[in-house]
Amino acid sequence: MNNYIDIKILPDTEFSSSLLMNALFAKLHRAMVEAGHSEVGVSFPQAQKTLGDTVRLHGSQGALERLMAIGWLKGLTDYTCVTAITAVPGNCKHRVVKRVQAKSCVERMYRRSVKKGWLTAEEAETRMNAGKDQQLKLPFVQLKSRSTEQSFRLFIQQGKILDSPVAGEFSAYGVSDVATIPWF
Repeated sequence: MNNYIDIKILPDTEFSSSLLMNALFAKLHRAMVEAGHSEVGVSFPQAQKTLGDTVRLHGSQGALERLMAIGWLKGLTDYTCVTAITAVPGNCKHRVVKRVQAKSCVERMYRRSVKKGWLTAEEAETRMNAGKDQQLKLPFVQLKSRSTEQSFRLFIQQGKILDSPVAGEFSAYGVSDVATIPWF
């Protein structure tokens, strides 16, 4: 994780930055699957209520070169500004960037519990009436599953700032529950 690339979405009169971020992240995900994803992590240096307009890719020089050699930004070059591969500044902090999934369908969970025999139908109905769908207030990208064709939100949580790095692998979305990325 000693190098990074910033990809900034440029302002556009026709497309919102969130729409362009969704397209950028979908293309990045497909490229990471193709390139072998475990070596490259992502962060969003301007994330607050939204993910902001910049995606930062973290990895070794070789991993970033392999990813960018795929040409996955084709079609988005007019809407983005991409920096060269740059060394991470010394003495930076670190943080985990991970995916968070909400338990968003209480009814489905309880139907499954009855089917598996963990609860009776009466217990499930009582709990269902007391429970509500969990709503996340985290920034996200809207993606479409290539296998099911269904749209979903990929919620991103950037964890606490840490003094030292933690090694690990990254998913095809560039996130990890354990591995850290440099934060600067």
